[in-house]
Amino acid sequence: MVLKSYAKINLNLIVNKKLANGLHNLQSVYCLVNKFDLISIKKNKNSKKDKILIDGTHSKNISRSNNSVSKILKLMRKYKLVSGYYSIKIIKKIPVYAGLAGGTSNAATILKFLLKKKLSKKILDKFIDYIGSDLRLFSYNQGYLKNLNTVVKLRRKYKLFFILAHPMIKCSTRKIFSKVKKHSKKENFSQKNFNSLNKFINYLAKSKNDLQSIVEKSHPIVKNLLLNISDTDGCYFSRITGSGSSCFGLFINEHCAKVAVKKLRKKHPKFLFSIAKTI
Repeated sequence: MVLKSYAKINLNLIVNKKLANGLHNLQSVYCLVNKFDLISIKKNKNSKKDKILIDGTHSKNISRSNNSVSKILKLMRKYKLVSGYYSIKIIKKIPVYAGLAGGTSNAATILKFLLKKKLSKKILDKFIDYIGSDLRLFSYNQGYLKNLNTVVKLRRKYKLFFILAHPMIKCSTRKIFSKVKKHSKKENFSQKNFNSLNKFINYLAKSKNDLQSIVEKSHPIVKNLLLNISDTDGCYFSRITGSGSSCFGLFINEHCAKVAVKKLRKKHPKFLFSIAKTI
């Protein structure tokens, strides 16, 4: 069985005050896009250990013994959700340390496949501390992270087109969050305000990613890249996703995104660019 493990984009990211556990509370409108890793999985009938092979363009710098997939399998056996051991091969096509949650997506994809059902809050609560809070985002293809414990599905499904840009820089989530000095007020998000695509995009355009200024200060090339994306025809706005370093531009349509990506590749020949859309 070959599974697609999709990347996520934080369309905005609001960083609230720290919780009692030391983590920042977060709010975010997000979506999954059609950029994915490939995962093949089968049961090891006569083995007492998992075999995990990681290959592909973005397979460097990933621990072969302590990664999101090895962790999720150990935890599932601990909670008696599965028995036995598995052979898993992952073709990494999603950049790592890039704010696209590729590793978390791998864990979520395997969790959903082996459980044969959607990810309930009860199940997710068992794994969040070990895998990361992004795990909740894979409950829905498009949703709103109300706080670290609650994800809400967007009532309306939006068809969105993006350019994804990876400036070949690694961003440590822990380091970026350690530099947060100011916290935003908690947002009172209401889906009633989004009864059209235009209203939804206007809301996003006025919003922001609170971590972006920190990433831009640490990596000035990111600021330049975002300005170049915004300056292309048909782009509503550009922003980093998660804690970076990947950037995205939201476009009017796929044609505009394709035209823009050609120009951007000429300006930044060493960066990775691709067209993406919501799934």
